[in-house]
Amino acid sequence: MFLALKEIQHEKLRYGLITLMFILISYLIMILMGMMLGLAHENTAAIDSWGTQTVFLSKNSNDSLSQSLISQEKRPNYRPDHMATIGVAPAVAKQGKDKENVQFVGLNRNEFIFRDKLQLTAGRKAQNNREVVTDQSLKNKGFKIGDQLRLNSQGPKLKIVGFVKNAQLSVAPVVYGSLTSWRQLRSVQPNIVGSALISDQAMSTATAPKLQHYTVKQFVNKLPGYSAQNTTFTFMIGFLMIISLVIIAVFLYILTIQKLPHFAVLRAQGIPAKNLISSTIYQSLLLVAVGAAGGILLTLLTKQVLPEGLPMEINWLAIAGLSLALLVLGIIGALLPVRVIAKIDPVAALNQ
Repeated sequence: MFLALKEIQHEKLRYGLITLMFILISYLIMILMGMMLGLAHENTAAIDSWGTQTVFLSKNSNDSLSQSLISQEKRPNYRPDHMATIGVAPAVAKQGKDKENVQFVGLNRNEFIFRDKLQLTAGRKAQNNREVVTDQSLKNKGFKIGDQLRLNSQGPKLKIVGFVKNAQLSVAPVVYGSLTSWRQLRSVQPNIVGSALISDQAMSTATAPKLQHYTVKQFVNKLPGYSAQNTTFTFMIGFLMIISLVIIAVFLYILTIQKLPHFAVLRAQGIPAKNLISSTIYQSLLLVAVGAAGGILLTLLTKQVLPEGLPMEINWLAIAGLSLALLVLGIIGALLPVRVIAKIDPVAALNQ
């Protein structure tokens, strides 16, 4: 460690530029991770806020929540404390000149989602079919309590009476209303009761044998674009990790080759090869650790200045995992120059 620190202090510019490069790589990796988590949250925030464990859709829905229609005869009897019927329909909410793509979610007021899971940030819950509560993101886009909005330019006007947090579905804010309003919006037959059954408990297929059963993980992975989006970001982060490994290995190798005469002198003076090897590994870990810390700091600063509508999520567990992965890559990257150091012949190196 002493040799590593002394060398960095002596070559401040060289190691400063290398550290800056590690900071930028770490920053890019963490920004991509934050955006991936942010977009995933906007896809599933409402589902997570319901405490969802099990989902039932109609068997001919092709795994699509918006295309699922459950009839009265196929819906089983259930206790409203742990299961709820919801109706989902994409819509355009219009109020004056303000327009916004939303997901309308119809609820029964006597079931657990409406009673226990709506986290109000302002106003109150809807008390009749002409009232709705919306995601708080609409508040930042010009909508306010008391506004009368119309969905898809048809049907009756609905009054906003409250705002809730964590109400986003498929990257769109949710408007919570009644199942009666949902039926009018979808223009369905009277025997259609909803789009899905949601439970906050793990249930088997026997609970609703006439419907398609999904665990929450299976259901989320079926959301449009969710898996493809996460896979894309994961590949990008993975390739950046590989690039980081190559850069660490190449730079340390070049530095080691440049220092071979110095290492040869140290070996000739009797300093063991293991001391030089440990110095190189410490140097690699120190550079990567500073780079990761700088990347975290830049990520937090970026989060503060980003517009509120841009999806980005800070997850400290994910950040810790990425930082640990970068440190491991630093050790792996140091193996190439370590091999060169281990094979140094002091006499041959000095003669060169």
